[in-house]
Amino acid sequence: MACVPEPDPLEDSSGDERPKWDNKLQYILSCVGFAVGLGNIWRFPYLCQSHGGGAFLIPYFIALALEGIPLFHIELAIGQRLRKGSIGVWTTISPYLGGVGLGGVTVSFIIGLYYNTVLTWVLWYLLNSFQHPLPWSTCPLNRNRTGFVEECQGSSPVNYFWYRQTLNITADMDHSGSVQWQLLVCLATCWAVLYLCVIRGIESTGKAIYFTALFPYLVLTIFLIRGLTLPGAAQGLTYLFTPNMQTLQSPRVWLDAATQIFFSLSLAFGGHIALASYNPPRNNCKKDAVTVALINSMTSLYASIAVFSVLGFNAATDHGRCLDRNILSLTNEFDFPDQSISRDDYVAVLTHLNDTQPERVARLHLESCHLQDFLDKSASGTGLAFIIFAEAILHMPGAPVWAVLFFVMLFTLGLSSMFGYMESIITPLLDMKVLPEWVPKEVLTGGICLVCFLLSTCFTLQSGSYWLEVFDNHVASLNLIIFAFFEVVGVIYVYGLERFCDDIAWMTGKQPGFYWRVTWKVISPLLLLTIFVAYIIFLAWTTLSYKAWNPQYKQFPLREEKSYPGWVKAVCGLLSFLPLLWIPGVALVQLLAWRRRKQENTWQDMHLT
Repeated sequence: MACVPEPDPLEDSSGDERPKWDNKLQYILSCVGFAVGLGNIWRFPYLCQSHGGGAFLIPYFIALALEGIPLFHIELAIGQRLRKGSIGVWTTISPYLGGVGLGGVTVSFIIGLYYNTVLTWVLWYLLNSFQHPLPWSTCPLNRNRTGFVEECQGSSPVNYFWYRQTLNITADMDHSGSVQWQLLVCLATCWAVLYLCVIRGIESTGKAIYFTALFPYLVLTIFLIRGLTLPGAAQGLTYLFTPNMQTLQSPRVWLDAATQIFFSLSLAFGGHIALASYNPPRNNCKKDAVTVALINSMTSLYASIAVFSVLGFNAATDHGRCLDRNILSLTNEFDFPDQSISRDDYVAVLTHLNDTQPERVARLHLESCHLQDFLDKSASGTGLAFIIFAEAILHMPGAPVWAVLFFVMLFTLGLSSMFGYMESIITPLLDMKVLPEWVPKEVLTGGICLVCFLLSTCFTLQSGSYWLEVFDNHVASLNLIIFAFFEVVGVIYVYGLERFCDDIAWMTGKQPGFYWRVTWKVISPLLLLTIFVAYIIFLAWTTLSYKAWNPQYKQFPLREEKSYPGWVKAVCGLLSFLPLLWIPGVALVQLLAWRRRKQENTWQDMHLT
């Protein structure tokens, strides 16, 4: 057997003083917890359903093989080999690349602000789930107690509870509104829980991750079993996975597949580099990368089946109620005996009446009841969790129990992802020794959590959800694509492909094969550049706008589309490009420092001669 070469010695391997995982399972669960997040539940099913069903899986798995797994392997391998956080890793590879690490820390910090706000909303719904009936099941009475609140009657109890009783949202982004104190208390609670979990780094998160990473799979399985037994589940799954191969002709489908893989694995944040830095040097990082990436993708598929089985039930229930209302109208108008028209007979009866007495039928203004229309009421993000799924739960027997399970699952999913974001921030700062050694790690962690809490209070304003959408749409996408490109270039072309492969051989006992080399050297960089160009083109053709909840809107309860004010557009631009400035900024500082040292050396040489 050929002898594996010893890699070149590095400046500081952080050796034996660095904390270590208690066991391999703890590390794998931490990576899975960071990668598998809320997007697996409320983003992937929506993309799959809206982009050709089963056909979307073709570009999705191509992107996984050519982009996701190779980049993920780089992050785990370089973090494990250099045993440092993101800033230390890129500074070690080249001082000119230090901006990549600082940029990743900045993006993780900003995302942590609003990601924990989503958990605030989840906690609020969870606390309101411990009652029967659920508070979003009926409209509240008006002040005179003579009827229901007009805004709720004009929309629905689920919409009213979300937009008015939870967010108390303003009708325009220009009006900030006041702080919603119930959300502020929940926000403080979320940051306190997170602090208690990350207080001692991997020593504390490693214990919590057993619950936060595994519990969502238990709940998903319960929802899957229950969902598959509900009427309408088959229609929901058929609707989700029926392939429409024509959608593959759209570039947007391929772009969404590539970006979904990218963000689903939490690449370029620096969190996986930090988590891998606590591994023993001889750990098989290639096996870890493939395992976690496949678990992440299979979780997305698993969640899609569970979610759409329930949404199919919701659509079937709404479709049935729509038919019942129309049947009641026909029964009253034509004096049919009660229950003489079944749902199955409705279409035949309506067709007969339209042929014989069309004027009387037209006067009834019957609703259009097509199951496909109800299945089309899909959404992603908060719309899926707090509106569509919350409404579906109302139709299930024992609704409060299902609500508690669902929102506990979302909370633990989000919390385990927050562990990764916090490690992305804390580990590099500890490596940089920003505080004296006599200051405990708990103080640094507490300070970061406190600053994040204070800054994120802006999301508890009545306009907070609008601002969260601004941050979510503009902070990560462009920045992370560029950071990932510099990661690949930095490792493969600056650190050196052969040197990197020798490191992996030393860690795993086997040299990377042709697949890894060709994806790292050619395919992944080109794919990232293609995504970047496509994304810029997409942004250029996209109008910056938002959808406002306005009860005075003529088409209410549809949301009113409004253009962002000029100053908000400026904020969008800053969020999209500001973290990127770390890359040229740090490179420029290093270049100026090098020129200064060169001039000083020249000056000293002149004086010596």
